[in-house]
Amino acid sequence: MSISQATDRTSTVIDSARWPRVARVPQYPVRAAVARQIFNQATRQLPVAVQLPGRARTGTGPVFEVVSDRFFDRLGKDLKVGFGESYMAGEWRAGDGTDLADLLTVFARQLAELVPGGLQRLRRLVDQPIARLNDRVGARSNISHHYDLSNELFATFLDPTMSYSSALFDSSDEEPLAVAQRRKIDNILDLAGVTAGARVLEIGTGWGQLAIQAAQRGAEVHSITLSAEQRDLARKRISEAGVHAEVELCDYRDVQGRYDAIVSVEMIEAVGEQYWPEYFATVADRLEPGGRFGLQSITMAHDRLLTTRNSQSWIHEYIFPGGLIPSVEVIRTMGAAAGLDVAAQQDFGADYARTLRLWRERFTASSERVDGLGFDEVFRRMWEFYLAYSEAGFRSGYLNVAQFALTRSS
Repeated sequence: MSISQATDRTSTVIDSARWPRVARVPQYPVRAAVARQIFNQATRQLPVAVQLPGRARTGTGPVFEVVSDRFFDRLGKDLKVGFGESYMAGEWRAGDGTDLADLLTVFARQLAELVPGGLQRLRRLVDQPIARLNDRVGARSNISHHYDLSNELFATFLDPTMSYSSALFDSSDEEPLAVAQRRKIDNILDLAGVTAGARVLEIGTGWGQLAIQAAQRGAEVHSITLSAEQRDLARKRISEAGVHAEVELCDYRDVQGRYDAIVSVEMIEAVGEQYWPEYFATVADRLEPGGRFGLQSITMAHDRLLTTRNSQSWIHEYIFPGGLIPSVEVIRTMGAAAGLDVAAQQDFGADYARTLRLWRERFTASSERVDGLGFDEVFRRMWEFYLAYSEAGFRSGYLNVAQFALTRSS
């Protein structure tokens, strides 16, 4: 194992064997100088205070503290990936009691305008395409990369339902997360028309909570996942709940039979643009005539999807390889092409921001448990950034989440 210790004012210890990109600081002086200029120009437009090494603080608002000038080296090499990698390396932080999501929300609200138009066009010429396509082999690898990290890791920040998707809260500020998660599941089961005796296919098991609640309604549940860790724990939780549901490792493209209802909660984001038509066609083929498809999906504006769909981001590199968030237009258009019409849509993006905030609070309070599971400081910083980055996306309106009811008419 090789260890790299950052200099300047950083203190993050980086295992270069585990985190080769984070340990290796790029050296492109001209590009770093351009990145510094863009950063300075962008932050002057924002309600944010900037603290650079050895300089007086400028601006007012949430504090962006640059701990090391290596931050600009990473931005200069690859803006989309370098910003997050620099946080992982401890080269910048939210300073003076500023909450990380508060700081990132300031940037997210004007994300499309921060980089000058000319440089955006130039950047598209050098953007790296999204790696790891979601064919059958790639999809299993991509899912394993994230969901097979450790069931115990996810338990450090999820509620007792082990639901890893947006909750649906009532108007109370004090409602427990687990209650809101169960409501979210009941809501999508209602949209899919799941009642006693219904044959139900769940695409993307998670850790079994939806299968449990569907089985408690008296439905016959067949749930599929590509994560062995999730399958094993879901089976255990279903058994402990005293209900029956079948859970198996299976690609959605390989499912056989017909179902009265199909449900899928935040799995479509892992399908990939190339496979969206096949995904909706498969759902339509597996539904009985008159059947209903309950879909929960993160969404983004269609113009932003078109702008970003072909470039590798920090999220792709470290969190969800091969993933792509669809737009509402994609869901409606692809669904219609497969014979599935959207009968209902319920948006609740603010609830996802609240869910993510609660997850991040639990995760940061569990740092000793996370360390005990074998995850190092770079991983903890990566996960904190991921949760705060995502929360900022929903708080700013850059991202949304919705539940859809799609019907097959014939």
